[in-house]
Amino acid sequence: MDYKPRFSQPFTLNEAIGLDVAVITEEMSRLQNSLERLRETQKILQEAISDPGEPDPEIKLAFEENQVVIGSQEERISMLKMALLEKGIVAGSHYGLTESLSTNPSPNLLTTTPTSSLNLGDQANPDDEGLHL
Repeated sequence: MDYKPRFSQPFTLNEAIGLDVAVITEEMSRLQNSLERLRETQKILQEAISDPGEPDPEIKLAFEENQVVIGSQEERISMLKMALLEKGIVAGSHYGLTESLSTNPSPNLLTTTPTSSLNLGDQANPDDEGLHL
């Protein structure tokens, strides 16, 4: 599966697919928390910008920079959701994911190519006492 992100991301979709499910879900939770805080901050900044008079240029810049960060983090959550879907895990499953993860990438950003099969054998750890299929 190929994915062309709009924003610079610290990992590719294929790298995300290679991550352990727990790592993916923890990162998604961290990003959701960050987005919640950013949105709260944006409301405060928007109020300051909307006040009568000339808005502080630094507040305006912070608002604009936060918009970019929000877009990037939403896209990152979408990539992690796609990685989970590739692993056969859907939002709302027992991994604690909720529908608030329904941050969907823009259809024009998603390019998929069929994958022959997902080989999870590369991730097998002989010391892991998990179920081996």
